[in-house]
Amino acid sequence: MTHPEILLKQVPLFRSLRAEDRQHIAALLQKQTLRKGDSLFRKGEEGHSLYMITAGKIKIVRQSWEGDEVILAVLSSGDFCGEMSLLDGLPRSADAVAAEETHLYGLNRKDFLAYVMNNETAVKAILSALSKRLRKADDFLEDIFFLKVAARLAKKLIELAGSNGFREEDGGPIKISVTQKDLAGMIGTTRESVNKELRSLREKNLIGLSGNAILIQDMEGLQKRIR
Repeated sequence: MTHPEILLKQVPLFRSLRAEDRQHIAALLQKQTLRKGDSLFRKGEEGHSLYMITAGKIKIVRQSWEGDEVILAVLSSGDFCGEMSLLDGLPRSADAVAAEETHLYGLNRKDFLAYVMNNETAVKAILSALSKRLRKADDFLEDIFFLKVAARLAKKLIELAGSNGFREEDGGPIKISVTQKDLAGMIGTTRESVNKELRSLREKNLIGLSGNAILIQDMEGLQKRIR
C-alpha cells in the first residue's frame, strides 16, 4: 500500500508542495477501507472530504434519464476524487462506488481549506487539476455526440490498455480487466451493444476474450477504428 506522503506526491493537488508541507497534510489524512460494491459517497450527499486512493478502484457513476448507469471515470491507485464538493461545499454531483476492495485516505474539508488559504502553490495546482477534469468531461461528451459505438469502444480500450493494461509475457497481448457492463457505462451505451462490438473485434483478431478480461492483440488495428 502506498505511504501517505508518497501518495500526496502523485496527486496533482499536492505534487508541487514542499516536503514539510506534504508531511503536514499527511498527518491529517484518515485511512478508510471499502469492500467491492460499498459506497464512498452518493449524489446529493454533503461533500466534506477529498479522497486519495492507495489501492483498488473507485467508479464515479451517474444515472442517465433512462436509468442506465453511466461511468464517468474509473479511478485507481494515485487518483483522487471528491475535490469539487471539497472546494465549494455543495452536494456531491455523482456516486462513488468501490469496483473492488479499495484502500484510501480522506482529507477533511475544514483541514484542507485551512491549509489551502495560505498556500498559493496549492491553489494553482488545484485549478490546473480541475481544468484537466473538465477537459476530460468535454472529450467524453464530444465522443458521445460524434463517434459511433465501435469507435468509442476502440478508443476506450486503447485508453484502458495505457492506464490499466499489462502484459503477462513479453510480446504478448495487453490484458485489461473490465466487465462489459462497466465498459458500456464508460462509453455511454448498452451492455448488449458492447457485447456485439467485442465479438466483432474478436472475429477480426484485434482482441481476445477471457472471462472479464480483454486481451488487446492488435493496437494499430484498434487505432484505425477510431473515426
